[in-house]
Amino acid sequence: MRFLKRHHAYAVLAAWALGLSGAAAAENAFTLTIKDHRFEPAELRVPANQPATLTVKNLDATPEEFESKPLRIEKVIPANSEATFTLRPLKAGRYKFVGEFHEDVAKGEVIAE
Repeated sequence: MRFLKRHHAYAVLAAWALGLSGAAAAENAFTLTIKDHRFEPAELRVPANQPATLTVKNLDATPEEFESKPLRIEKVIPANSEATFTLRPLKAGRYKFVGEFHEDVAKGEVIAE
């Protein structure tokens, strides 16, 4: 009986911790917009060491590939649509991203601080 109570307590604690991490990501929700093949904002500030949710909205009439090797994201976003990503907790620093189809002008950074 004691064994079951202890495991139940661990399960409750794990569920609570998972709920908190999901809540933290929900509270840390950010949006990037692609318009005229440029990102707005070009510098996106997020809290360091916390999970976050990033939505990229493509307002252009053509697709764009959101790519960031440091963030481990590579995704084609069709015209007039959006994609949402979960960012792992990032150490303080700068994480570059590009719109690969228009790399000369579609550039930006996520700044974790």
